[in-house]
Amino acid sequence: MPEINRRRFLIASAGVGAVGLLSGTVAVSWHDLMHAARDRPLADSAGVLVIVTLYGGNDGINTLIPYADNAYHDARPELAYAPGEVLHLDEQLGLNPAMKGLAQLWNQRQLAIVRGVGYPEPDHSHFRSMDIWQTASPAQPVSTGWIGRWLDATGDDPLRAVNVGPVLPALAVGEKHTTAALSTAQIPAAQADRFDTIMDALGTDDPSDTPAMAAVCKAYRAARTTNATFAPVKPADKPVENDRNSLATQLSMVASAVRARVPTRVYTVQLGGFDTHANERATQQRLLQTLDQAVTPFLQQMAGDRCGRNVVLMTYSEFGRRVVANASQGTDHGTAGPVIVAGVPVKGGFYGEEPSLTNLDHGDLKFTTDFRDIYYELLSRTVGTDPTPSVGTGRTSLGFL
Repeated sequence: MPEINRRRFLIASAGVGAVGLLSGTVAVSWHDLMHAARDRPLADSAGVLVIVTLYGGNDGINTLIPYADNAYHDARPELAYAPGEVLHLDEQLGLNPAMKGLAQLWNQRQLAIVRGVGYPEPDHSHFRSMDIWQTASPAQPVSTGWIGRWLDATGDDPLRAVNVGPVLPALAVGEKHTTAALSTAQIPAAQADRFDTIMDALGTDDPSDTPAMAAVCKAYRAARTTNATFAPVKPADKPVENDRNSLATQLSMVASAVRARVPTRVYTVQLGGFDTHANERATQQRLLQTLDQAVTPFLQQMAGDRCGRNVVLMTYSEFGRRVVANASQGTDHGTAGPVIVAGVPVKGGFYGEEPSLTNLDHGDLKFTTDFRDIYYELLSRTVGTDPTPSVGTGRTSLGFL
């Protein structure tokens, strides 16, 4: 293997921000992780927030199904579920049949469903709408995410938030701090010593480094201590039901970290594939089953742990889908959709008004709940922080915690 030219590598890394280049990479402005992991274990009473992003625009109407509404069946006759197929929550609404585990959580009063969630002047672009949800800024684009602004406002402890995966979502980026990026990939044992040597060399300061190169060095030092902190944390021994379930793998790592008392207050994970313009029903049902089979055992594990009992999980997507099906047995980009919040601390039930399927905004649902109110409650009640830097003023709790 040719020798790595340190200066050239650091210059290249600085040019791309150094995020996501190596397993376990931490954003360039994070401080040493080792002291936090060793000296400040997660308190038994500390709330932990797990954010599940569903990329692609999940069809909320076929997730929380208004099975008793004739307008639902008229608008999408080939996509609609018959009342007998739905997991009934009450006499009007039910869950997709793939969500059997979450239906059990509903019966245990540990599942809240916030209905009609969106924002003013909705955007049908995946990129812009996800940016709005992740930055909590519908009015204008901003460069920081809602979790990133919380990090900026609350100090420099690098273990406060962890993204499971090497690429940071926009919600994780602040002006001064970002979440750590923890990869689920493992370095082969034969390469581990070589990798450690390279990382040590890349993390060593040099008087001739530019400020950008020095920042990259800092990132690699943080990456080394991140990996050291999380090295004892292994996914649960019990395999997930589907060994191809990437979300289950991510949540298994989160569960193990919580049980190990890693002092992280926010974890972010993701599942993609929800852009169902064609042949939606089978595709979405498979994805919702993947979600259900990952989230349900994770929350069951957390309910039996003294720190895990403080875990609250939220799932959201950048938008819902239009009410009427298209000609390809799918649905096109819409607006409002349901947000699921689950865990032992949750007061189960419905929150927010159910949108009308007939009183529409150019074919789209009219949102009834601002997503920033959900963030407000999660930050104030679970994370235990002032939500104002993240969501601004004028927000209010919905009461699910």
